[in-house]
Amino acid sequence: MADEFDINDLQRRMQGAVNVLKSEFAGLRTGRASSSLLDPIQVPAYGSSMPVNQVATVSVPEARMISVNVWDRSLVQAVDRAIRESDLGLNPVVEGQTLRIPIPELNAERRQEIVKVAHKYAEQARVAVRHVRRDGMEQLKRLEKDHAISQDEQHGLSDDVQKLTDQTIKEIDQLLSAKEQEITQV
Repeated sequence: MADEFDINDLQRRMQGAVNVLKSEFAGLRTGRASSSLLDPIQVPAYGSSMPVNQVATVSVPEARMISVNVWDRSLVQAVDRAIRESDLGLNPVVEGQTLRIPIPELNAERRQEIVKVAHKYAEQARVAVRHVRRDGMEQLKRLEKDHAISQDEQHGLSDDVQKLTDQTIKEIDQLLSAKEQEITQV
């Protein structure tokens, strides 16, 4: 088979799209508390913008509570403000250097909005996987045209690329289905 064509590279790139989807799903709020919920929040600290987990310890002591223990007392107000101004709808309670963040119940309307966002993330991941597939197929056609591989090899490798694509899209659909169940679960 062809040395110039690397199906492992395509697999790595497709898996990258799945990993991005997983991290985006982690940031979606469900009824349960999760320390990754605060990952996208940036806090103005020391003259730059930093993620919450670089200025504080984020933990989940209870199912519906997030605890943020700020390391530097002077940053407590900045962290509080950053969390309140995020679009997550959270209201921290400040107790010294610790912020306790109760996770409110989600109403049915908000759950449906979050499900729509999850579908959008999943579709972006599918599109990214299809772009990787297209790149692989174009590379195979070029190799065959340049007589680097035979037509049979090109067809065989094309089938492998298609199987890999189908497998990755199936994984994305499974992740979406699981996240949807998690969000709609009351």
